Amino acid sequence: MRLAMPCEENQITEHFGHAPQFGFFDVDPATGRIEKEEFLPAPPHQPGLLPQWVAAQGADVVLASGMGGRAVALFEQHGVTVVLGVAAGDPRKAVEDYLQGNLATGANPCDH
Repeated sequence: MRLAMPCEENQITEHFGHAPQFGFFDVDPATGRIEKEEFLPAPPHQPGLLPQWVAAQGADVVLASGMGGRAVALFEQHGVTVVLGVAAGDPRKAVEDYLQGNLATGANPCDH
C-alpha cells in the first residue's frame, strides 16, 4: 500500500493544491511497517493535475487536511482513497496512526 500527502519541508501542509512536495510512504498493511518513504517535488499547479500525478506515483490513499470536491472526485476516478481533515505535522506519525486506525481527522477546511 502506498500513502501520499501534501508536504512542505517534509511536514504535512494544509495547502493541498499548492504543496511544494508530496510525501509517499510504502507500507506493509499486514505488519503496519513503513518500508520506504520519499518526498518528491510537486508538479507546477494546474487544476486537475495533482490527482492524476499522485495516482501515477502509485498512491492508494491520500491523507490531506482539505481538498476541493473536484479533486476528491478525480482521485476517486483513479481509484485513490481520500482521507480529509488530517492535521498538519509529522507525515510518518499520520501514516502510523492511519494504519493503526487512530488517525484523528476533522472537517474539510476547503470550500471549493
